[in-house]
Amino acid sequence: MNRKKIVYGSLAAIAIALILYFSLRHTDHDGHNHDEKTAEGEPKETVSAKEVELNEAQYKAAGVEIGTFVMKNLSDVVNANGYTKLPPQNQADVSVHLTGIVKSINVIEGQAVKKGQVLATIESPEFAKLQEAYQTSKSNLEFLTLEYERQKTLSEENVNSKKIFQKTKADFETEKARLSSLKQQLSLLNLNGSSSAGSIMPIVAPISGFITEINIKIGSNAEVGKPLLSIVDNSQLHVDLLVYEKDLQKVKAGQNIRFVLTNQDNTEIKGKVFNVGKAFENETKSVAVHADIINKSQTLIPGMYVNALIDVGAKDVQALPLDAIVKAEGREFIFILEEGHEEETHDAEEGHSHEDGHKHEEAGKMYHFQRIEVKTGTSQLGYVQVSVLQKIDANAKIVLKGAYYIQSHLLKSEGGGGHSH
Repeated sequence: MNRKKIVYGSLAAIAIALILYFSLRHTDHDGHNHDEKTAEGEPKETVSAKEVELNEAQYKAAGVEIGTFVMKNLSDVVNANGYTKLPPQNQADVSVHLTGIVKSINVIEGQAVKKGQVLATIESPEFAKLQEAYQTSKSNLEFLTLEYERQKTLSEENVNSKKIFQKTKADFETEKARLSSLKQQLSLLNLNGSSSAGSIMPIVAPISGFITEINIKIGSNAEVGKPLLSIVDNSQLHVDLLVYEKDLQKVKAGQNIRFVLTNQDNTEIKGKVFNVGKAFENETKSVAVHADIINKSQTLIPGMYVNALIDVGAKDVQALPLDAIVKAEGREFIFILEEGHEEETHDAEEGHSHEDGHKHEEAGKMYHFQRIEVKTGTSQLGYVQVSVLQKIDANAKIVLKGAYYIQSHLLKSEGGGGHSH
């Protein structure tokens, strides 16, 4: 009898255990249905492969820049390399016509100067002698002018001989020419020929621009024909591009060019071809193409190396900066920013808490990104042709910079570091 009771008791315990087991399989510890949780979780796993969410701090750390497609001509172009260049009219070497000793220097390298500004002064006794000769000639001419008028009147009245009048006229014309010559010499030396003759001559700027070289110092000898200072005026800076023979027939005056500076950021500078060379440059089998710069920048100086595109057609395509494209799983993607939204916040007084007793902290603004697959084409000057493989809004906010940071955050989420939301 006791054995039967033990058997019946064991069977009852097993039955209760089975009922509890199947009941727990359908219900979580907090009462939620597990099947429902799985059903809700499946689409989130699918979304996590394509969507990322960053908080405000992460967004700022990524240095994200938002923009949209731009239309670029990336196929009907001729590639050319070259240099920024100044015409000779915008460059000047400052020299002297008479030797002297440098008395003062009023400028430094890199300083902006105006045409006619005094750059330095030179001292020499020759300057005083020249001014003295000018004053003497001026006085002589005044006397000879009066004498010429007097002799002319006497000659007309037959009071004196024609010979005396002719000699007076010759002396007058000679002194007049001499005074004119001395005046031009003083002008070349930037001396005014005033009554107070001095030994100091100013050296003035022949053009406006910037001082690039100073080849003198106080007390040094200023020699004739040797440049004392150099000035450049970058306002007429242009680009000289070398185009090879195979592309020469495509290039014409009036075509637009675009270029970036190889040693700076990818800021695009625009220009227009104004002249195509008529002879090969040295032995390179290339011809110089000259182009004006439209959007000039203060950072441009002569001799900068440029990589340029000459637009020989008008086939514009949708393009994005290279930094906007990320490569993963053998495919190419871009990220689109959806409208930022505020996470739900809780007041401290409400005290809404997790089961472990910790309160929610304010999450702040969140940025939600969707990954879109694209196909790229021609790439030029930091931009690439992009075709989107699914429909997006025409004014979609595309991540132009910081895409790889967002992609890395997506990979962390997929690797078990938590959901991307």
